[in-house]
Amino acid sequence: MNWPPETRDRALTACRSGKTNAVARALGVPKGTVAWWIHQDRAERGALPGARRSTCHRCDGDELDGAAYAYLLGLYLGDGHIVLPKKHRVHNLSIACTDTWPGLMDAAEAAMRAVFPHNSVCRVRARGCTSVKLYSKHLPCLFPQHGPGMKHTRVIALDGWQQQIVDAHPWPLIRGLIHSDGCRVTNWTTAALADGSTKRYEYPRYIFTNKSDDVRRIFSDTLDFVGVGWRTSRRGSDPYHVSVARRASVALMDEHIGAKY
Repeated sequence: MNWPPETRDRALTACRSGKTNAVARALGVPKGTVAWWIHQDRAERGALPGARRSTCHRCDGDELDGAAYAYLLGLYLGDGHIVLPKKHRVHNLSIACTDTWPGLMDAAEAAMRAVFPHNSVCRVRARGCTSVKLYSKHLPCLFPQHGPGMKHTRVIALDGWQQQIVDAHPWPLIRGLIHSDGCRVTNWTTAALADGSTKRYEYPRYIFTNKSDDVRRIFSDTLDFVGVGWRTSRRGSDPYHVSVARRASVALMDEHIGAKY
């Protein structure tokens, strides 16, 4: 039942000088409803035991760790998703990590804690992978790219304030994108020599794979910003990969990114 706001206000005022059960009987309201109103009122006033205000850079102007946010944004654009489950009634961010990369889980958790210092972070294990999760009502504020459906089916573009952070911290974003949907591999080829023998050549390269044209564009634009050369390769007729193979560019990526762990 939806009670009038006046009844809630009368109950809260009366409870400050009386007991919940007596107030509930006097107003004809279930005592559980009155108790919930009291809880809501304390939460709104920040008076719950051990309660801390959930931080939000956009809503409250709180400080934001730009480097940690850029890295977390990269993880989200790659392998992350935000959902609003009915059970918890609050958005949750989940970053899926394979169990073979425990260091990536630690990095994702550290970034979440830096960006949301007043929220708890948990890990949920599934077969072959672990999701690093965080619950916050402010997730849509900090990740406006959230929306229904898969990312490659909708427009993904950075807001102006996000682009400013990425311009100030481009490498953490690139690192997050590589850690989520990229890898560092060693390719090889052979060449025929004058004596008829063949020589094997090996060279490392970075590959970023994402079905979303917009996410790949964010990645390649940021590579341009830091001076990394890249090219696009295809899966069938669709552009699918962004490859970094030039020696100087790979060396620059190694300096700032490195392999997954």
